[in-house]
Amino acid sequence: MICLFGNQKGGVGKSTLTVLSGNYLSLAKDWPVTIIDMDYQQSISQKFEKAKVLENEEPYDVLPANLESFPPLIPVLTKNKKDAILIDLPGKLDDDGLIPVFKSADLVICPFAYDEFTFESTVLFSVVLKKVNPNVEVVFIPNRIKANVKFEIMSEVNEQLSKFGKITLAIPDRIDFQRITTFQTPLSLYGIITPVFEDIFADRLWKK
Repeated sequence: MICLFGNQKGGVGKSTLTVLSGNYLSLAKDWPVTIIDMDYQQSISQKFEKAKVLENEEPYDVLPANLESFPPLIPVLTKNKKDAILIDLPGKLDDDGLIPVFKSADLVICPFAYDEFTFESTVLFSVVLKKVNPNVEVVFIPNRIKANVKFEIMSEVNEQLSKFGKITLAIPDRIDFQRITTFQTPLSLYGIITPVFEDIFADRLWKK
C-alpha cells in the first residue's frame, strides 16, 4: 500500500498524521512501515534522527527524499506487497514531479480545517489528484478542530469534499500532539486517533 499525506495548504497537520499513522500501523497493528519524507521542511526526518539517539530499535524507517528521486524508488518500495509506504508530500502542486507520485498512490489522506482558505486549497488539491489518478481512494480528516466552535461552512465543506472521497471523524486540537515521536504516540491520544485510523485502514489490514 502506498499512502500519500497531502494538501496544498500548509499547517493542516499532514506530517503529524503521517507519523501517527506510522506509529499506529507498526506498533498497534504490526504492519511493516516505511515513511518517505518529501516535505521541504523534512520535519519527520529530523524527528526520526533526534529520537534515534534517545531510543532503542526504531519501529520503522524514515527516508528523506525529493520528487526527482521518487520514480527510481517505486520498484524498490513496491517489491514487498505487504509493506505500507507512507509519503509526506510537499505542500505545493506546481511541480510535474508530483505526477508519478500521485499515480503510484493506492490511498491519499488529506487533513483539512473548516475555514474558507483551507477548503479552497483542499478542493484544488483533490481536483488535481483525481485528474492524475482518477481511481485513487481519498480520505479527508478534519484535523486540529477546536472545541466549542461553530463552523458555519462545515456542512457545505463536507458536502463538497464528499464528492471526492470519505470524511472521517474529526481530530480535536490537543497539546499532546506535540509530544509525538517516531517511536511512540502518547497513550492519551489513542482514544482519539484509533476510531479514525480503524475507519481508514481496517479493510486494508484485513486484506493484508
